Amino acid sequence: MLVALILVFPLGASADGFNLTDVSGMGLPAGSIYGIIQNLVFWILGMFAFFGIIGFTISGIMYLISAGNDEMITKAKNYMQYSIIGVIVGLSGLVIIQAVYWMLEGYNAAF
Repeated sequence: MLVALILVFPLGASADGFNLTDVSGMGLPAGSIYGIIQNLVFWILGMFAFFGIIGFTISGIMYLISAGNDEMITKAKNYMQYSIIGVIVGLSGLVIIQAVYWMLEGYNAAF
């Protein structure tokens, strides 16, 4: 039985009809590499914004429930400050990447 499977199985594994020039049905992205990277950067930016909002919310709740506890108020203010600095750093990174891309493309903004 095993010998029959070994002899018959390669017949079913032939590559008839496999075309390397047409990869549209293989689940590969159809866009350019720049488009794929741009989508990835926007996805990461969306996650970054989500976590920034979560940080703002948590620090705001900490500030509200501090009930006069000076140590907790200081922690909440520091967390809010760190959230703001993180969002500024992330957005400035996006702006720098976009500016470098425009400079390399020769984009001329007439302001």
